[in-house]
Amino acid sequence: MARIHPEDLDQHQAHEAFEPLTAEQVVELRKHQPILSVWRVLWVQAVLGLLVAWVVWLVSGRVNAVYSAIYGALAVIVPATLFARGLTSKVASVNVGSAVFGFFLWEMVKIGLTVAMLFAAPRLVEDLSWPAMLAGLIVTMKVYWVALGFRKVFYPVSPT
Repeated sequence: MARIHPEDLDQHQAHEAFEPLTAEQVVELRKHQPILSVWRVLWVQAVLGLLVAWVVWLVSGRVNAVYSAIYGALAVIVPATLFARGLTSKVASVNVGSAVFGFFLWEMVKIGLTVAMLFAAPRLVEDLSWPAMLAGLIVTMKVYWVALGFRKVFYPVSPT
């Protein structure tokens, strides 16, 4: 790895001058890197949660395992929906400070609600199937990464 010495810093910075993007470049960049809607990700999570429950039904044939898988998916979807609602509120976009504070606040709420739902699972789901619940939980949790990887599928780039 190349190391830049302090005396060479001014020369190095001169070679890498910052140039802001033009409006046309910004439009082109947004075409190739679309913003992924958090609400669309939540819908995909819900669909995949139901898909996991269906697969659990096909594999086990047990209703309590299906309820467990659905509960596992809900332990991700419900807190994520609350988090998304909090971040997209008008209060969260007043200024940068409130946006950063809101992000951390709603993230703590999301984590706390998820943990509370997981602790409540044995009491709320009769004859809880832990493997089915974890399958629903993990599959819906991984939707974030899948959505980022496949965002061009969700938002195809139009040919220009």
